[in-house]
Amino acid sequence: MRGRSLAATLALAFAGTTLAVFALVGSLLYFALDRQIKAQDDLDMVLIARHTRRLAQELQDLPDARAHADRLVVEALGNRALSMQAWSDRQERLFAHNAAMAPGADARPPSFAARVPAAGRITASAIEEWRSAQGDPMRGLMADAMLGDGSVITVLVARDMRDRWALLDHYRDRLYLAGAAGAALAFLMGFLLIRESLKPLGEMARSALAVTVARLHTRIDVPNAPCELHALQAALNAMLGRLDNGFAQLSQYTADLAHDLRTPLNNLRGTTEVALARPRGTEEYQAALVSNLEECNRLERMIGNVLFLARTEHPEFIVQRQDFDAGAELARIADYFEGVAGEAGVSVQVRGQGRLRADVELFRRAVGNLLANAVRYTPRGCAITLSAAAGGGNVTVTVANAGRPIDSVLLERIFDRFYRADPARASDQRATGSAGLGLAIVRNIMRLHRGSARAESDATGTRFILTFPAA
Repeated sequence: MRGRSLAATLALAFAGTTLAVFALVGSLLYFALDRQIKAQDDLDMVLIARHTRRLAQELQDLPDARAHADRLVVEALGNRALSMQAWSDRQERLFAHNAAMAPGADARPPSFAARVPAAGRITASAIEEWRSAQGDPMRGLMADAMLGDGSVITVLVARDMRDRWALLDHYRDRLYLAGAAGAALAFLMGFLLIRESLKPLGEMARSALAVTVARLHTRIDVPNAPCELHALQAALNAMLGRLDNGFAQLSQYTADLAHDLRTPLNNLRGTTEVALARPRGTEEYQAALVSNLEECNRLERMIGNVLFLARTEHPEFIVQRQDFDAGAELARIADYFEGVAGEAGVSVQVRGQGRLRADVELFRRAVGNLLANAVRYTPRGCAITLSAAAGGGNVTVTVANAGRPIDSVLLERIFDRFYRADPARASDQRATGSAGLGLAIVRNIMRLHRGSARAESDATGTRFILTFPAA
């Protein structure tokens, strides 16, 4: 199933964000305009009511107020949205201007909750909202005014809000149109910009298609990639580098394994062909069988080591850790190798102690591989030292032997599979049991214990150092 377009998804998100911003800003502007219009109209009505009250105070009585009605409504003249009415204290209407738009059109004063008394200050808080008999929106206020003879009249100032509502509706429609147009424009521009910005990803994909098993040396190179993709490009190139090295090592590993397997197989074939070339005695056939058995054992050890390496590199390999004394275990390993060391003319010495937590069988195999390696390459009459020391939260196990030093450059690869630091050692008669896997097994065992394995070599000899976490 084909996934959604990243460019379209991002463009839709960008358009949605733009629409949300337009809606928020438009709402704020709409309500701000609504408040501003109402505040201005309210101020106009308050000023009209105050002016009308002052004019009324200059009049003597109700007949005088009727006679000067035009003077009282002068502030509302010329504005068809404004209406004014006045009533006496006996609820008689004194005058009316656009009375049909306001309550009290039946000549009786309406009931206002915030009616301002004659001695009160007229403010915008007295303004109320209602609908006219025709259903039109209205806003206005009602205030009392005292005439010269002490009589009180009630003045209503109201405003028809239909034009204001029409203005706000028109403004709202414009906001809707601008929001929709802005979102559409944001989607289109966002899609084009994002698609243009994603072109380096397409170039990286096309560059990756050129990578094959035979061309793992190829690297992804997109010169115009933005800085956000540099990390991805570097990571992909680093991955290709690791794959290239891995395939190279695998090819070398396969070639080395085939070469090392060919030697015992050729020996088996040669011995068998010689034995079958002519009739021989019982002792000669027995010698041929013994030689073949030694080669079979060599093949068995080699295959066993390869299988062990494969198991230790599997993530589900189980390590059964337990606490034990490293010095005592080194002594047991030295006793086991006593006969082999004696035949090689070397001695094994054990020093130090320290408790660590590890798999005992894997510990024995790692140290045993190092000791077997040391026995092969230690000159006759020299000693091999096994030592253990605790410190810094770790236990260090060292296998040291005298002999020719190993070049520092070669030490970096000494733990690789089928690698021999000195080619001359490969032809050493005492090294025929080695397949170049012993040190690789040691390194894997240390990885399983979250420790480390390293080698040092100088004129005094060679030292293999294993660092285990302490118990």
